[in-house]
Amino acid sequence: PSPALLQVAALERQIFDFLGYQWAPILANFLHIMAVILGIFGTIQYRSRYLMMYAVWLVLWVGWNAFIICFYLEVGRLSQDRDFIMTFNTSLHRSWWMENGPGCLVTPVLNSNLAPEDHHVITVSGCLLDYQYIEVVSSATQIFLALFGFVYACYVSKVFLEEEDSFDFIGGFDSYGYQAPQKTSHLQLQPLYT
Repeated sequence: PSPALLQVAALERQIFDFLGYQWAPILANFLHIMAVILGIFGTIQYRSRYLMMYAVWLVLWVGWNAFIICFYLEVGRLSQDRDFIMTFNTSLHRSWWMENGPGCLVTPVLNSNLAPEDHHVITVSGCLLDYQYIEVVSSATQIFLALFGFVYACYVSKVFLEEEDSFDFIGGFDSYGYQAPQKTSHLQLQPLYT
């Protein structure tokens, strides 16, 4: 995929995480955007080290997105109702898609004793696709793009390293029998008297 597609996908993810006050994904998305910029810079400037750092980041990015998939599908002991990992346990906010998904109808529950004083309880119904699956599809898309980015970064980095190894700094000294100039006897240093 093109670098522009990677940036658009990362920015889209960042926007919706900001809307849902999801602080952990916001931080991860910010780091990902910086890594994509670093990868683009490495490609343009022929810097294989930047591309290798980008490839290492993509491995971490795949792991993070796999965790998000497991979190929203409540794999193992993860629970959205109990764990507020995405907000660093600072608030009760959920994914923005929970209330704003396609076809969702939000109804406030009045006089509920379940909510803290500064929050309200809502019911969400009629969604064409539950928010968990939207988050899973978003993370799966990020994994798919990261795998292509990883292959691209490794291949281009390898090409850059091969070009560095085969580059002839002087201009053909191996193939033309170049020899360094040798010191001749008439170039010996003599003291200068004034």
